[in-house]
Amino acid sequence: MNNMQQMMRQVKKMQEQMLKAQEELGNKTVEGSAGGGAVTVTVTGHRKVKSIVIKPEAVDPEDVEMLQDLVLTAVNDALNKAEELAGKEMGKLTGGLNLPGIF
Repeated sequence: MNNMQQMMRQVKKMQEQMLKAQEELGNKTVEGSAGGGAVTVTVTGHRKVKSIVIKPEAVDPEDVEMLQDLVLTAVNDALNKAEELAGKEMGKLTGGLNLPGIF
């Protein structure tokens, strides 16, 4: 019975650490870019877009599709980096175990 109580305490502690790590992810940001930095997107660890910066030279009224592609590429780059950040931060707590629903 004593082992069960100890295990439950460890599980509770791990849950608290994971909640704290999830909260901290919201305060961390990563950047994705495209076109050699012509478009830069900043995303939180919670995968929320915080900003999109488009340099004037990326804006060509004759080629709107290129700008759309640059924005899409930069957003996806930033989201991929945010996912990697979340996996890295949460992996510290899980010891590399892939726990469904955590990330």
